[in-house]
Amino acid sequence: MEDRLFAIEAIGRARTVFVFSSFGAEIPTDGIVRRLSSEGRRVAIPYVERGLMYAGELYADEPLVPSGHGPSEPRSRRPVDPRDVDAVIVPGLAFDRDGFRLGYGGGHYDRYLRRLGPEAARVGIAFHVQLVEAVTHGRRDERVDFVVTEEDTVDGRPRR
Repeated sequence: MEDRLFAIEAIGRARTVFVFSSFGAEIPTDGIVRRLSSEGRRVAIPYVERGLMYAGELYADEPLVPSGHGPSEPRSRRPVDPRDVDAVIVPGLAFDRDGFRLGYGGGHYDRYLRRLGPEAARVGIAFHVQLVEAVTHGRRDERVDFVVTEEDTVDGRPRR
């Protein structure tokens, strides 16, 4: 799955990548974080403060700490400007082939994705079983450009 992810051109050229810290039954992201760091990329991990999600820069050998709501967060909480993020790797409970996702219900990623620069790539990663026919979505739900699973890479960008 990692090779599929890194084969996406936008991921390959991204200098600053915002990637979630996996927990529970999510696709493991530790290897992705290590690879990005070893390639000299700037890595950011989400943290939530007063109901808003931020990308916190992860420094070499900095430990992540429990957040109290699932995923671990960077200890230092130094925010990265969303306009400086070149790619976001997004979790989800389910994704469809049009790039819509079902999240955990807090809307954190939808709000964060709206703050990105226009060229930032949005890539969902999940197990193939999480790729479904259709995800119910509303007008405030943000799409991802690609969905990567262990079996497939789906281009979810709108067709022109």
